[in-house]
Parts: sequence; structure tokens; C-alpha cells
Amino acid sequence: MTTHGRNAILVINAGSSSLKFSVFREAVSGDVVVAVNGQISGIGTEPRFEAKDTAKRLLADRSWAASEQADRKTLLRFLLDWIEEHLDGARLIAAGHRVVHGGVRFSHPVLLTDAVMEELDGLVPLAPLHQPHNLAAIRALAEAHPELPQVACFDTAFHRGQPWQSGAFAIPRELTEEGIRRYGFHGLSYEFIARRLPEIAPALGDARVVVAHLGSGASMCAMHGGRSVDSTMGFTALDGLPMGTRCGTIDPGVLIYLMRNKGMSADAIEKLLYNRSGLLGVSGVSNDMRVLLESGDAHAEEAVELFCFRIARETGALAASMGGIDAFVFTAGIGERSAPIRERVGARLGWLGIDIDPAANAANETTISSPASRIPVHVIPTDEERMIAVHTRNALAAKR
Repeated sequence: MTTHGRNAILVINAGSSSLKFSVFREAVSGDVVVAVNGQISGIGTEPRFEAKDTAKRLLADRSWAASEQADRKTLLRFLLDWIEEHLDGARLIAAGHRVVHGGVRFSHPVLLTDAVMEELDGLVPLAPLHQPHNLAAIRALAEAHPELPQVACFDTAFHRGQPWQSGAFAIPRELTEEGIRRYGFHGLSYEFIARRLPEIAPALGDARVVVAHLGSGASMCAMHGGRSVDSTMGFTALDGLPMGTRCGTIDPGVLIYLMRNKGMSADAIEKLLYNRSGLLGVSGVSNDMRVLLESGDAHAEEAVELFCFRIARETGALAASMGGIDAFVFTAGIGERSAPIRERVGARLGWLGIDIDPAANAANETTISSPASRIPVHVIPTDEERMIAVHTRNALAAKR
């Protein structure tokens, strides 16, 4: 990779068994530009490191056998060594991390300290399948490179300015004050769309926009003037739309029934709702939308239809939160690449005056609504990693 002697920023998105990374360089214009992407997969079993440049050319490919017992710290030290060997004279100045939950307090990216880490540890119960792995990567990197500044960028932060009604559950106030409230997630993705949309369609800068972030994890956000007004995810990243393996919104009475009548423990219910539900649970075939669309199985078709139905239903609710809707945006893996899903959703939203242009949709064009559509519909690729790089650079500048 080439960084042309300027500063570089490492961006990390850590999961339970994988770690995705990107390296951004500071351009002469002051912007940040990606130089390399990659991942370390198979953490805990047989790790594999891959890195590619922006042209998708393979720069590195290395594996570790299970007998080598390469832990996170070892793997991160390898990653840092590899990056520094390929910086071409640039200087790695910081690492930025995607951290799923920032709670009530953290509404902006923050430089990581021991005190901040202690607070983020306290939020693990609110995001048990994400937060521990985010924090484990931060700690491992601190051990491998203790002098490197690290910045946490939160998936919840973009939603912290929502009206109080959007965040409230109708529960006793003391529980709300303890932090049991709706937070919203995928905020880094929505923040990128909020910045990118006015560049594509300047007239929508102050508009009421519904954004659908559709991937293995899926949610939707109501944005007015580039600010979050409401979202489908709530207290956890389990709420809202059906997802790859997550159920989305469910009557709390179902959980009481499962405990009382099925004898299920909290751990068993958690596994059911996070890992065995969603598209996988309904279809019994796959959690991959591509597989479902190609399948002739009736249950696979039902899973696809339920997904699209819920997107349309949530669109109405989010429009009501804003008092109307001026535009609709698809983003993330399914939203950016699945023309059939966009077509089905558009058909269900015909009552809003949405009309999808079949040719533009099939070509994955930026604007897929027809000239007759009362509401423009756009497809905008998201870039959460770039948002993290920008936030990390800005957090370092603020410290100085």
C-alpha cells in the first residue's frame, strides 16, 4: 500500500472470531483515504490474515495452525508489524474502534483511558454479543502497542440527540434512570449517509429521510435535517426488523411464555433470539438473503416477504415520527446490492407515491426512483470505517 509519507490511521471492527481492519492515510486535501482493507478470521481456532489494496489485489495471506495458539494480542502485534512494514514512510498515529454501545454518557467519539474502559465494561450487559469483543481488541492492542492512542467510536452516538419520546419505554421512571431506554444502533452508518446524501441530492439537506440499513444486522432510521429523530433498534441491537439470525421486535409476553411454559433459561432465550431466529428461523434454509432469493422453498419465500413487509411497516412509523417523508435511502449489504428486495419494498410503499425504475434498480444506480415517483429513492453505499477514521483524526486534533 502507499501512504506517501503522511500520517496513517488504523480502523478496527472486532467480532467474536474475526477482526476487520482498514488503514487510512491523510491526504493533502485534509481528507482521509483508504489504503488497505483486510481481516483476521478464525480467531480462537485457526486464524487467517488477509490484506488487499483498493483494487482488491491480495497483499498478504497468512494462516496459523491451532497448535500455534495465536491469541488476540499475538495477532494484533502481527497486524501492527505488517502495517508498519508497508507504510512507505508514513506514521501510524492512532487506532479507531467501532464500539457498539456508548450508553447515555458517550454521545461523541472519545480517546480511550482506563476510566473510559471501566465505564464501557459496565455497558456489556446492554450489548453482550458485541461489546466484549470490541473491548477485548482495544485491550489486546494496548498491550501490543501501549504508546498508540486509541479512539472509541460508538454505534449509539448518532441517535443521542433524538426527542425524549423516541428513547422512552413506558416503564417505571427509576428503571429509565438506570439506563433502560431505547438507544438505537448502526449510528456510524447513518452518520455517513447524513453527510453523503446532501452531496448527491443538495435539495435533501434539510429533508425528512428514512434510511434503511439492510444487512445481516438490519435497522432503519428517521433523519430530519441530517439528525436522527427515531430508529427501529432500541435497548439492544435485537429490536426492530427481522435480521439474518435475530428476531427483531417481539411481544415481551412471548419471553415470559418461553420461561414459564417451556422452562427456557435466560441464556437459552438469548441464543434463540440472537442466533436461531430472523431469516434463518423463518425459512429454515439460510440467513443469507441471496440464498433465500434463489431458493424455491416456500418458507424461504415467506422469510423474504416478512422482511420486506416489516421494512414497509416501519417506514410508515418512522414517517409519522417526522410528520412526513421526503426521500428514502437504501444502504448496507442487502440495501446496496439486492435489486429484488428494493423492488419489493418499493412496491409495498407505492401508497407513498414511490415508484421504482426497473432499469435503474437493476443497474444499482444511485437514484432508482422513476421521474413519476413523488418521493426520490436513492442507493448510497455506506462507509462506517471512513467515519471512524475521520472521528479518530478529529479526536486526536482536539487533544492537541
